[in-house]
Amino acid sequence: MDRAGIASRVKKVIANQLDVDEGKVSETSSFIDDLGADSIDLVQLVMAVEKEFEIEMEIEENKAEIQTVGQAIELIFIKAR
Repeated sequence: MDRAGIASRVKKVIANQLDVDEGKVSETSSFIDDLGADSIDLVQLVMAVEKEFEIEMEIEENKAEIQTVGQAIELIFIKAR
């Protein structure tokens, strides 16, 4: 799957998981500052993404580097190949 397809699926998962309008989810959106996620939301989001893409993500290893939707999409794109 190409990056655009993955980005679309990731945005849908994020919107559903965080109960926000999908139009508010952009690649520059910060999970915490823009989308209002807390630490529990982020754990649940990781689990939803793992299920959607059938991948495994290491939360602790990537927590510091994944602050925005775009950073998450990039990591998922790499792992889903």
